Order: sequence, then structure tokens, then C-alpha cells
Amino acid sequence: MKKAKYSKVFLEELRKIPIVQVACEKSGLSRQSVYRWKKEDQEFAQAMEEAIADGIAFVNDMSETQLMNQIKAGNLSAVRLWLTHNHERYSRKLKIEHSAKNYQLDEEQKLLIKEALSYSTIKINNHE
Repeated sequence: MKKAKYSKVFLEELRKIPIVQVACEKSGLSRQSVYRWKKEDQEFAQAMEEAIADGIAFVNDMSETQLMNQIKAGNLSAVRLWLTHNHERYSRKLKIEHSAKNYQLDEEQKLLIKEALSYSTIKINNHE
């Protein structure tokens, strides 16, 4: 087989399971060949990145389907997982949004940030 045929099979496998080693095994290629092609051939490198992105989207879709099935079956861990990642009320995420550069915080804002960070594992340096 020529490189074009091998690379086509490799990219098809990568779209199914976005793991380079698995795609290599299924297409009969070595990782060394794939990474050499990626380094030497910009078009192949781009196609590889796109295949990985497609593969990740495919696995995400399958995972969400399984998660929905678990939620329908009454699996409380699945319910909790969904809610903590998709419902603001159950989220444990701290969101800080700011776009201004060189912005100076006032004392109330500094205290609020320190309090928020005290709930995390981030250590605050007392030097300002």
C-alpha cells in the first residue's frame, strides 16, 4: 500500500476513535510513520487534527447517549453529573469574567475574590 492509502485508512480510524495508537494499530501503521508524516506534510497534519476533532465529537455524542440512558434508568450519579455540568443552580464552578486590562480592584472586590478562593485549593499570597 502507498502512503495515500495508508493515511486514508488511518484518518478514517482516527475519526472513529481519536487515539493515535489505536488508529495506528487498526490501519497497520507505526506511530513513528504517522508523526513523521505529520511533521513533514502540513496537509496531512491538518487532516489529522480534523480527524481527531471529528473523533472527539463522535465519542462525545456516544457518551451523551449513554449518559441519557443512565439518567432515564434512574442512575443518580448520572443525574448529578449532568446537573453539575449543565444546570447553573447545581454547578460548582466559579466563573470570573473580565476583559479590561490594567484594571484595579477596589477593597470590596479584593475581599470577595479572597473569600471565593478560600473555598478552592488555590493559596493566596498576602502580598499585594
